[in-house]
Amino acid sequence: MTLLWLAIGLLLIPAAWLLLLPLRRARGTHAAQQAFESNDGLEVENVRVYQSRLASLERGHARGDMDDAALAEGRVELERSLLEDAEAARRAPLKAAVSGRLLVPLLVVSMAVGSLYWYQLEGASGDLALTAAIEATPIHDAASFKARIARLRAEADAQPDNAKVWMALFPLYRDAGQLNEAMQALDVLIRLEGRVPALLAQMAQLKFFAAQRTLTNEVQALVDEVLAVDPRQPTVLGLLGIDAFDHSRYEQAIDYWRKAIAGMENPGAAKALREGISAARARMAQAGEVDASVALSESALGDANDSDTVDDSAKAVAETAQLTLSITVAPALKAQLAARPEATLFIVARDSAGKLPPLAVVRTTADQLPLTVTLSDDNAMAPMARLSMADEVNLVARISASGAPAAQAGDLEGRLSDVTVTRGDTAAETPLALHIDHVVGAAATTP
Repeated sequence: MTLLWLAIGLLLIPAAWLLLLPLRRARGTHAAQQAFESNDGLEVENVRVYQSRLASLERGHARGDMDDAALAEGRVELERSLLEDAEAARRAPLKAAVSGRLLVPLLVVSMAVGSLYWYQLEGASGDLALTAAIEATPIHDAASFKARIARLRAEADAQPDNAKVWMALFPLYRDAGQLNEAMQALDVLIRLEGRVPALLAQMAQLKFFAAQRTLTNEVQALVDEVLAVDPRQPTVLGLLGIDAFDHSRYEQAIDYWRKAIAGMENPGAAKALREGISAARARMAQAGEVDASVALSESALGDANDSDTVDDSAKAVAETAQLTLSITVAPALKAQLAARPEATLFIVARDSAGKLPPLAVVRTTADQLPLTVTLSDDNAMAPMARLSMADEVNLVARISASGAPAAQAGDLEGRLSDVTVTRGDTAAETPLALHIDHVVGAAATTP
C-alpha cells in the first residue's frame, strides 16, 4: 500500500509542475506584452489616415466640387470613423505579474485532493489492503489460521462493503468449524452480491452441516431456489448426495455426486466425491444391490468387470476410517455438569498437523453423557475434509454452555492427541477413553 501512495505522489509531481509553470513565465510574459503595447503605432496610423482624408475633403471643397453642407457632413463621418477605430483599439490595462499567484497553488492542492478522493471512491485500495492482510498471515498451523481470521475480521470491519473481504472470510470460519460466524459472513456477502446461486449453495451447505446433516425446511428452500436457476450446481448436488447417502439411498447419492463432479473445478473435492461414490457402491454391494451404471458396464464388458467392481467396493469398505470413543466426565466436574445438563456437547476430530478443517464433528447435549460414539467419514462437515484423509488426529470433547463451537472460558473439555485413525477391519473393538477433565482457562482436573 505504501508503494501505491508513493507512485501516486510521483505522478502528482509533474502534474503540479505543469500547473506551476505559468507562474515562472508570468513576469517575462508581462514585460513582453507591455513593450508591445507601448510600441504599438495603430492609433497614430488611424490619426494620419483621418487627417489625410480630411485634407482631401477640404481640397475638393476649395475646387468647388462640394458645398459647405457636404463638407460638414464628410467631416462628421470621418470623426465618427476615427472614434470607432480608437474604441476598437482600446485595451484593458495590464494586471501585475503577481496577479492570480494564489490561484495556481489552490489548483494544485485541489487537483491532489480531488485525485485522492476519486481513488478512494473508485480505486482498489481496499483490495490491496485485503491482499496485504492475506500475505501478512501465511497459514502454517492452527495459530496462524486463527491469526488470519482475526486479520480478515479487522479488514471486514474497516471495509464492510467490500464483497471480496467477506468472500475470503467466510470459508475460514467454515473450515474452523465456526458455522454461525460463517453463515453471518456469507449472509453479508449475499446482501452485497445478490442471491447468486453459488453463494446460496454455500449457505445451504453451511445450514445443512449446522443442522447435523439434516435437510431442514430452510435448507430445502435454498436448494430449491438454487436448482431452479442452476440445475447442475455442484455444491447443492454434493449436499443432496450426502443426504441420500445418510439415508441409505446409495444409487441416488451416486447419481447426485456424478452430476456434481461434472461441474466441479476443485480437483480435491471431485476426488472426495469419487471416493464417496466408491463407498456408496460398497454399501450397495453389502446389501446385495447393484449400481445401475455398474450394471450397464457389466453388460458391455462381461462378468470379469463385475468381480473387479465388487473387489473395489469391498476394498472401499475395508479402508473406511473410524474411531470409537467412550466419553465420560471427571467426578470433580460432575457438579458443574449437573448445573447445565442441556449444554451443547461437541466431539471434534482434527488432523494432528493442523492443516485441514475439522474432519469429523458430532453435536449433541451434555445430558447424554456418558456416551459411546463412533466417528467416521459420515461425520464430515464437507467432502474435502474427512476422517479417512488423516493418519493421526487430535480429539476434543467440549461442553459449551453458550453453544458456540469455539472454546470459551468456563467450557468443560477433554482432549486426546496424536490418535491413530483405525481403518476397516483394523478398527479397535475397545473404545478409546476420552475424559472431560478440565475447565477451559483453568488447570486440568484429575479424572
